[in-house]
Amino acid sequence: MRVLHIDNLSKHYGRIKAVERLSLEVEAGMAYGILGPNGSGKTTTLGMVLGITRPASGSFEWFEGRYGAGHRRHLGALLETPNFYPYLNAEKNLSLVAHIKGAPTHNLDELLELVNLRHRKTSRFSTYSLGMKQRLAIAAAMIGDPEVLILDEPTNGLDPQGIAEVRETIRRIAGTGKTIIMASHILDEVEKVCSHVGIIKNGQLLASGTVGAIISDDYLVELGAEDLSTLHKALLSHPGIKKAPIEEGLIIAHFDEKRSTAEINAWAFQQGITLSHLRPIRKSLEAEFLEITSN
Repeated sequence: MRVLHIDNLSKHYGRIKAVERLSLEVEAGMAYGILGPNGSGKTTTLGMVLGITRPASGSFEWFEGRYGAGHRRHLGALLETPNFYPYLNAEKNLSLVAHIKGAPTHNLDELLELVNLRHRKTSRFSTYSLGMKQRLAIAAAMIGDPEVLILDEPTNGLDPQGIAEVRETIRRIAGTGKTIIMASHILDEVEKVCSHVGIIKNGQLLASGTVGAIISDDYLVELGAEDLSTLHKALLSHPGIKKAPIEEGLIIAHFDEKRSTAEINAWAFQQGITLSHLRPIRKSLEAEFLEITSN
């Protein structure tokens, strides 16, 4: 089922085009990352689809219209810094959130277990680390058993340990079958958590698809030889090759991991092939992301 359909959505603040004719779709069960530099329109997009701010033009639809105007009850969202009563413990803070939402409280222990805070449920919120506070906020967003969890920069400001803990929490929730929509400017975060990604800059969608297709960790090398067909056939039998398309008289070899030019050259020589061209064309995941967003 299509959980979210965005069609040519735009939002302008004076002359600033925060979001410009953005279209994308999220299917049920996806962990969908909206990836882009700071100021690219990620938060504005989430604000519009959550009904917090009104679009200038375009439209969006949740759950193929199944719930009508009541779709918000099926969404859980964390858009800002967690805001709880510092003198109350986790259990009491979540009970208050459940009361405000009109949701049952019988499963609060399960939610605390899901975010790995059950052992600290009687500790005051003021004693929590930033990562623990963020995980409690995720638990609060899950109250009412929403079908979709929406997160805006969920690891922002956290130390490495906090980032790892929040990341694992999100993966655990995704593993339950929930649909997750997460905005982030951190490529590594999206790659490790999400199954699909949409890359945006200046409010426009630049690329979308599975993480493997858009943010591939293949190591790319241009190869050439006098007998290109022999080289191509040999490459397809290489144990580390994923694919090797021929483009403009050269082979673009996709290796499963980084390999030195000396290693590749020695391998070709062992196959009886003398390379006439050998050039790595991919340095890192960050380089690919920067290439997509630099135009």
